[in-house]
Amino acid sequence: MFLVTGATGNVGAEVTAALAAAGAPVRALVRRPDVVVPEGAEAVVGDLDDPGSLTDALKGVEGVFLLSGYENMPGTLAKAREAGVRRIVLLSGGSAALADLGNAVSRYLTLSERAVRESGLDWTFLRPRAFMSNALRWLPQLRTGDTVRVQFPDVPVACVDPADIAAVAALALAGGHEGLVHDLTGPVAVRPVEQVAALASVLGRDLRVVALSDDETRVELEAGMPREYVEAFWSFYVDGTLDEATVYPTVSEVTGRPARTFEEWAEAHADAFR
Repeated sequence: MFLVTGATGNVGAEVTAALAAAGAPVRALVRRPDVVVPEGAEAVVGDLDDPGSLTDALKGVEGVFLLSGYENMPGTLAKAREAGVRRIVLLSGGSAALADLGNAVSRYLTLSERAVRESGLDWTFLRPRAFMSNALRWLPQLRTGDTVRVQFPDVPVACVDPADIAAVAALALAGGHEGLVHDLTGPVAVRPVEQVAALASVLGRDLRVVALSDDETRVELEAGMPREYVEAFWSFYVDGTLDEATVYPTVSEVTGRPARTFEEWAEAHADAFR
């Protein structure tokens, strides 16, 4: 049995679906009993910040797909160990390698990895770069017109399809990847303008890109997230402390097939944009 946390999120939903499609017994951790999970998966209610709520979720579980950033991660990991869990596959991120405790994003990823390392459980860390599904943030703009305002327009990112992250996670949960750190990217680094061009082609629309200045980008970011996270992304993309342009072959090496392109992701999710 495998337990997937964040089972309704971009990656967790894909991990749940991948395990269920493969016929593996999978339990999806959700916060509410009315949440729909992929066919073949068992929904179970629990909260990662409340280890006591995980007793039923962890029964008979061999491996856990775990999200980063929960305050009581040591308690959750201790509960998993007591329940007989053997391995953790942690969804981390590229900035964990920076180990910058002064950066809000790097900090929570670094501390999450540290807690898992110290848990006594076998572990595999997944460090994906930006998700292709982040393009869904443009949906409100696409609903009202053909102009897309893009932040950090000159920053190339080897973004990765969440389904590819899930494919690697599913294999790691089955074992054989213990003690490994998997850097996960797509097959090529692309700038936002190239992503918009791909969406225009898939949707058959004449989309126009407006490249935001740093000042305009900061205003938008501060309107939508806490200041500490704005500073974190500023460090990554303006100061250049995080390399998200380097392409890693991990997806193809682990799964035996090429990592999906942004164009392929856009084709698969075209209905969401329509």
